[in-house]
Amino acid sequence: MTGLAIDVRGLTKRYGPRTVVDHVDLQVRTGRICGFLGPNGSGKTTTIRMLCGLLTPDAGEGTCLGLDLVRQAHDIRRQVGYMTQKFGLYDDLSIRQNLDFVGRLFELPRRREAVDAALERLGLAARRDQLAGSLSGGWKQRLALAACLLHEPRLLLLDEPTAGVDPKARRDFWDEIHRLAADGITVLVSTHYMDEAERCHELAYIAYGKALARGTADEIVRDAKLSVWSVAGDGAAALVEPLKVAEGVLSVAAFGNTIHVAGQDDAALSAAIAPYRSQGGLSWSRAEANLEDVFISLIARADDNFGPKAATP
Repeated sequence: MTGLAIDVRGLTKRYGPRTVVDHVDLQVRTGRICGFLGPNGSGKTTTIRMLCGLLTPDAGEGTCLGLDLVRQAHDIRRQVGYMTQKFGLYDDLSIRQNLDFVGRLFELPRRREAVDAALERLGLAARRDQLAGSLSGGWKQRLALAACLLHEPRLLLLDEPTAGVDPKARRDFWDEIHRLAADGITVLVSTHYMDEAERCHELAYIAYGKALARGTADEIVRDAKLSVWSVAGDGAAALVEPLKVAEGVLSVAAFGNTIHVAGQDDAALSAAIAPYRSQGGLSWSRAEANLEDVFISLIARADDNFGPKAATP
């Protein structure tokens, strides 16, 4: 084993004429939390399924937990915890029965003790007899994570695990993820939430199957070299649509009552906003780029791998 829990190069997956993952390189060090970001349909889930041995790559090579991605896929699956986007346990079984079932699948030698430990760790012990189908989104999330951890995996692959749960449940979940990383477990987690991305040690961003950015949040923002203007005031919202199609503008995004307008060429961006600078009731100022500015701009520059290029968000 090197210091890399994930070390893959040229990872590729095709479905007919469409390449959904296109020569993606990804390296994640042991004990790190890597945020995996990208728009819907970007290839995140397909990549995760290749990493855990559920899908065979059409091209590429590498290792996961020191095991060959293709030849040792079965061994990888035994050491990885995979949490899917959709709740995948049985609604008509209790919390404990679901965990016991998962323990049987992994043929755990001390299954009862493992289930009890998982119930305690995720705060599920008091609800052990409650049917999974009656749980709220946050409690289902805890149960799914408990099932992922039951066999003591060395790598967690989490596919949009906090979608649809309340802010407190998301915060509790991320506190647990950081505790797991501190214990040496590596985590690759896909998310659409920028506040969650900022809690990761490092980030990887893909769009339309291609890797577009890699590094810490600060490195990605710095390397994007975006110029950003902020505009606030009555009538700012009315500028969103005309600015989206203006030459020199890569992205336009609303943050509360403020609009961020971003581009890579400062002169072209300044020319694009010039017709609106004198409009009454608006306040214009330079702004620092944030992750959302960067990611929306990356999508705007990426080529769609499924028909005509989509409109910029």
